[in-house]
Amino acid sequence: MSAKLIDGKAVAQTIKNEVKEEVEKITADGGRAPALAVVLVGKDPASQIYVNNKRKACHAIGITSVEHILDHAIEEKTLLDLITDLNNDNDIDGILVQLPLPKHIHEPAVLEHINPLKDVDGFHPVNVGRLVANSPGLRPCTPAGILELLKRSGQDLVGKKVVVLGRSNIVGKPTATLLLHESCTVTICHSKTRHLSEITKSADILIAAIGKPEFVTADMVKPSAVVIDVGVNRVEKGVVGDVDFNGVKKVAGYISPVPGGVGPMTIAMLMYNTLKAYKGLSASGHRH
Repeated sequence: MSAKLIDGKAVAQTIKNEVKEEVEKITADGGRAPALAVVLVGKDPASQIYVNNKRKACHAIGITSVEHILDHAIEEKTLLDLITDLNNDNDIDGILVQLPLPKHIHEPAVLEHINPLKDVDGFHPVNVGRLVANSPGLRPCTPAGILELLKRSGQDLVGKKVVVLGRSNIVGKPTATLLLHESCTVTICHSKTRHLSEITKSADILIAAIGKPEFVTADMVKPSAVVIDVGVNRVEKGVVGDVDFNGVKKVAGYISPVPGGVGPMTIAMLMYNTLKAYKGLSASGHRH
C-alpha cells in the first residue's frame, strides 16, 4: 500500500485560477485591480525567493504588486512610517511585511501597526482574535492553505481526531483553531509533550509543523491516516519536510509532499486574501 499524494501545486493552481477569474471580472467592469504591497527589510536569501514568488503569482493573476525593499539597518520608526503611508493609501489593499525582521526591529510592534483590514498575513492581534472567535477576518495563509488542501482532497473533517505537531503563532495554533471550527477534535503537541508517538498514532489527520527534518517516522503514524507536512528543511540532500516521506507513505492513506504540498498553497491563499481584503475595503467604503 502507498498513500495517495495530496498535490498542493494542483490545488494551489485551482485557487489561483478562481482568484484570477474574479480579478479579470473586476478590471473588465472598469474597476482597479487589487494591489498588494510587500515590504522586505534586508537581503535574507530565503525571503528574497519568497518575495520573487509572490511577485510572479501577482503578475500571473493580475494583482498589482508593489515592493518596498529596505536596507537591513533601517530604523524601526522609518518602517512604521512606511506602513502608516500604506495603511492610508487607498490604492493598496494588502500589506505584507516579510518575516523574519532584523533583530533591532520589534516584530510585534510592526505587525500591530498594519491596518487589520489590510493584514493579508492574518497576524494582527485583531485578526487572531477574529480567528479564535470564528468571526469574519483575514486568516493566516499557511493554516488556511492546509484547510483548503484537506477539503479539496475530499477529506470529511467532522469529528476527526487531529494532531498538530507544533505550537507556533504562524502555523500550529491557527491551524488547530481552524480545524476546531470544522468540528475536529484537536490535540496540539510540542517539544515538551510526553509519550508523543502514542498521541500521533491516534490521529486521523496528522499535521507536522515543527521544523525538524524527517522527524515523523512510519511508526508514529496510524495506518491510513492523512499526513500534512508543513516543514521546509534544507539538508545536504536538498529540501525535506518534517515527515520521513518514503517511510510514512507506506503507512498513511494520504500524504502531502515537500516540496509541492503546503508551500504552493501559502502563496495561493495570499492571493485569495489580497482579493478578500480588496472586497472588504470596498465594502467598508474605501474608494476603489
